Amino acid sequence: MAKNTSSSAFRKIDVDQFNEDAFKEDEQDFRSPPAGPDENEVMSFLNSYPFYFWSWYSSFIVHSVLGKYTEALQTVLRNAPLGSRNQQVKDSALNLTLKVLLSIKSSQMEDIISTLDTDMVDILMKYIYRGFEIPSERSSGHLLLWHDKVYAVGGVGSIMRVLTDRQKA
Repeated sequence: MAKNTSSSAFRKIDVDQFNEDAFKEDEQDFRSPPAGPDENEVMSFLNSYPFYFWSWYSSFIVHSVLGKYTEALQTVLRNAPLGSRNQQVKDSALNLTLKVLLSIKSSQMEDIISTLDTDMVDILMKYIYRGFEIPSERSSGHLLLWHDKVYAVGGVGSIMRVLTDRQKA
């Protein structure tokens, strides 16, 4: 038993500050919000054609094709407008990211994901979930394949970081 049961110190806590209606987002320094990825740069990666040679250069062709998709995906993820409050910028970045993701074949996914660091894997998972919100023809199945491959690399931790992060893609 407590010795001092008549203490009223617990009543001095303002419980209304924890009310959800009074919640205010942390004011961050948004002097220069990210403008998102440069569409011309990403499209130049996607539209560049590798050199095709018929003999022993076949490994160079595969590396060149993977390289252009890897560069396009890394550019999109590196310049993701996570801190931006402009929804139009976020939507255009999402559309560009979906173009990149849908242009990559399922056999190339694992090799490309292996080049990404943990932060980029988490940002990629954010874009996959955003892509699930706006399904289109053939995108849902392809995004499920991406989710499976990214989950194999990032695990449950990646999903938890995406779902609890306040900076939405």
